[in-house]
Parts: sequence; C-alpha cells; structure tokens
Amino acid sequence: MDIFSAGDTAWVLVCSLLVLLMSIPAVAFFYGGLSKRKNVLNTMFLTFIAFSIVSVIWVIFGYQFAFGTPSLGGFIGSPSNFFLSGIGLDDLSGTIPTLLFVMFQLAFAGLTAALISGGVVGRMKTKAWVIFIPIWACLVYIPIAHWVWGGGWLMNMGALDFAGGTVVHINSGVSALAIALVLGKRKDISLLPHNLGYAVLGAALLWFGWMGFNGGSGLGANGLAANAIIVSNVAAAAALIVWTILDTIVVGKPTVLGAISGGIAGLVAITPAAGFVDVPGALVIGAVAPLVSYFAIYYLKAKLGYDDALDVFGIHGMSGIWGAIATGIFAAPYINEAAGLLYGNPYQVVIQVISVVATIIYAFVISYVLAKVLDKAMGGIRVEDEDEVVGLDAKLHEESAYNFN
Repeated sequence: MDIFSAGDTAWVLVCSLLVLLMSIPAVAFFYGGLSKRKNVLNTMFLTFIAFSIVSVIWVIFGYQFAFGTPSLGGFIGSPSNFFLSGIGLDDLSGTIPTLLFVMFQLAFAGLTAALISGGVVGRMKTKAWVIFIPIWACLVYIPIAHWVWGGGWLMNMGALDFAGGTVVHINSGVSALAIALVLGKRKDISLLPHNLGYAVLGAALLWFGWMGFNGGSGLGANGLAANAIIVSNVAAAAALIVWTILDTIVVGKPTVLGAISGGIAGLVAITPAAGFVDVPGALVIGAVAPLVSYFAIYYLKAKLGYDDALDVFGIHGMSGIWGAIATGIFAAPYINEAAGLLYGNPYQVVIQVISVVATIIYAFVISYVLAKVLDKAMGGIRVEDEDEVVGLDAKLHEESAYNFN
C-alpha cells in the first residue's frame, strides 16, 4: 500500500522545477550562446516551443501511453485518464502524488525534445520543427520511455537507466543526428559561438538543474538521492578536468568551450548510472566520457561528414552510450541492489548493450523516416539559401537579439 511522504513530495517538487530549469532557460542559453548571432533568437525559440508542445501532449495523452498499465506487448502502455481526468489530488505513485510524478516526467520529456534542436540550428524551417516535434514525441519518446521506465520490454529485461541515459540522451542524440542528415550541411559549418558567456551560463544552469534530474529520479528524499547527487557532481568535475587536459594536449591551450562541454559530457554519462554506482565508479565514468565525445566531435564527425551543429550526438548520444554500458559494468549492489560486471554479473552488460542498440536503431530510423516524409510533404524542411545566409532571426521572426541603435 502506498503511503504519502511529505519529505519525498517536497524533494520531488523541487527536483521537478530543477529539471524544468534545465530546458528553460538552461538549454536555451547554452544553445543560444553557441549559435551565430544572426540565429540566437531562433535557436532559443526552438527550445521554448519544443518544451511547450511536449508539455501539452504529455498531460493530454503522453503520460498515459508511457506509463499506462498493463503494458501492451511491452511496447506501449494501456492509456487511461486522458487530460489527467480521474487522477485525484490524493492519488499516489509510491510515496508522492501521482500528479507530481506526471510533472516530473513531463519535464524529462520536454527536455529531451529541446535537446534535439542543437542538431538543426540555423537551417530548419520553424513550421517543419513545430510539426516534427509532436509526431516525434508520440512515435519515439513515448514508446522508449515506456520500454525503459513504464513497464515495457527493456524494463522487464532488467535494463538499468536511473535518470535517462537511453530515454533522454541516446534518444535525443540519435534523433538529432537523423534529422541533421536529412537537412544536410550548413553553408558555414564553423562553430564560432557568438556569446560564450551565454553558453557558460547555460552550462552552469544545466549542472545545477542536473542535481534534480538525477537526484530526484529515485522519487525519494533519502540516501539514494544523496548518492545520486554526489556521483553526478564528481563525474561532471572529472570530465571537465579531462576535457581541459585534452584541449591542452591537442590544441595547445585550455578552452572554456571545451571545459563546459566536458562537464556536460560527464553529466550525460553518469545519468543512467547515478542511482547504481559509487564514487570510484563515477570517477571512471566521468573521466572516460570526454574521450568518447572528443573522438566523436573531432574525428568521427569529420570522417563521416554529418553536420550535427551543436554536437548533440557527439555529447549526448556518445556519452549517453558510454554511460549506459558503463552502468552495467560499475553497478554496485550495495547502492541499489543491482550488480554489474565488476560485482559478478557480466550479463548486466549484455542487457545494457541490448537497450542501447534498441534505442539507437528505433530512434534513428523513426526520426530519419519522419524527417524525410516531412521534407517531401512540405517541399523541404530546410530554409531557403537566402534565409540561411541572412539569418533566421531576421528572416523567420523579423526580430534581432541585439539592437545597437
């Protein structure tokens, strides 16, 4: 029988707001600062509109399909309580109100959609983005959330994903790669952040918000939440240091862009493991994440020729893959019962690999096909050449982020 806990409820209320902060304003500032000045408002708009669209979908039917029971073949939930009707103020999910659990999960869904925008900045029609996001949420995010967290086939297989390594980061990274491939390369593919201060502010807010993202995923105010926060911060710090060292070796000097990229990579990697690993495991996970993402951004991207503008796949996708697999290696039974390879359960790595591969294939194929269909149906989802050159702020919104008159 579920028993209400005021402490757990208060904690998850705070964490829900922290996760919301990760989208608005954190991702908006992070991506906006990294974009070109002529596209900063459009870049921020993509985050705001994606989060808003998914917020509406989630309460109407998204939550119901993702977490409805019983599971329909392990693929999708049995929906009920559309528009949240029938869910009372006193209804509980564990020790917290069901309405609070809905909100906590809404913030995750909205964030995942917002993250995809980093792969398409500077060249996608606003109308196309506004159509892509709701369909993507229905066909990609909701099913994968059910597979992993809502009683679906990966959850029943024993896949470990404490706070969204597969559901959020691999999903968004692979989806961003798919739509970027359909869009094609920008005319100017250089990454010259127009306002690195915005990006630093966004990264700092992400780091702060991530403590609620990971710390709240156990849905309780307890030692597991404390552990999740400690290992998340340690992994991020280790990753920032390692990326700074890499920059110093490779380019001859540390860079602020590299430092914040490293911190985000570490946070991504520890996300699926935060509720299962101890500090030594977190240090290794965080330290390896920059190596994986650095390779993807500075070698794999150039080798394969895709234009993932703000490296959503390179950071979220690749570090998410590493983190999900590493969870199967470092999961410690004295943290949260689950045991990984180092604690005598090599099969957990196999399960993690299956969950990673399934997420990659499903998210990529559906996102790519969806983008292709929209491209054909709309006569192109990419802006006109002139619009791209002049800038989307002026051409699509008739606004400017900086008025110096």
